[in-house]
Amino acid sequence: MNRTTNNRLLYRVFSLFMILGLSLAFATTAAAQKKKKQKDEQPPTPPTNFLPDEQRIDGLISEMLGAWQIGDIEKLHKTFAEDVSAVSGLWGPPIMGWNNYLASYQAQRARTHQVRMDRSNTLVRVAGTVAWACYQWDFAGVVDGQATTAQGQTTLVLQKRNDDWVIVHNHTSIVPNSQPAGPVNNPLQPAPANKP
Repeated sequence: MNRTTNNRLLYRVFSLFMILGLSLAFATTAAAQKKKKQKDEQPPTPPTNFLPDEQRIDGLISEMLGAWQIGDIEKLHKTFAEDVSAVSGLWGPPIMGWNNYLASYQAQRARTHQVRMDRSNTLVRVAGTVAWACYQWDFAGVVDGQATTAQGQTTLVLQKRNDDWVIVHNHTSIVPNSQPAGPVNNPLQPAPANKP
């Protein structure tokens, strides 16, 4: 082969590699744009408004308890109405309004650390734009530097406002942790026989 033929062959091979390289670059860019477009076109996650009210309320209770545990006041506020009323298991007058509830919560939270609150046996009922929910809870945490546990029950009254459920009343009761002083007579169980 002469030199001119070699140059033409090298030119063709070089041109072929250039075309192949450019094709791969354009294909990669096009694939990335297509992938981005598909990602952008995915249907949005449906809002919770499409869930049945009972599920929305159950989710709201979880959100409220989660915010209560970690001290997230902004999330906690989203779950309560401005005109909320609250009755606690502590012998005290009802708390009226979000600002008073917040002050009470913050005073309690300042004394409490390492909080864990587990919820069980939740019952939710809906009647139009009003609902009520009750559940049992187990609390564990450090209160005033002491490891503390407690159990109780809460009843919430909720109202649907602007298509969102909010808590308008919270009644929480604490179950006392007292042990009986002596044996308890169970009328369903015979008393032990006296030994001579």
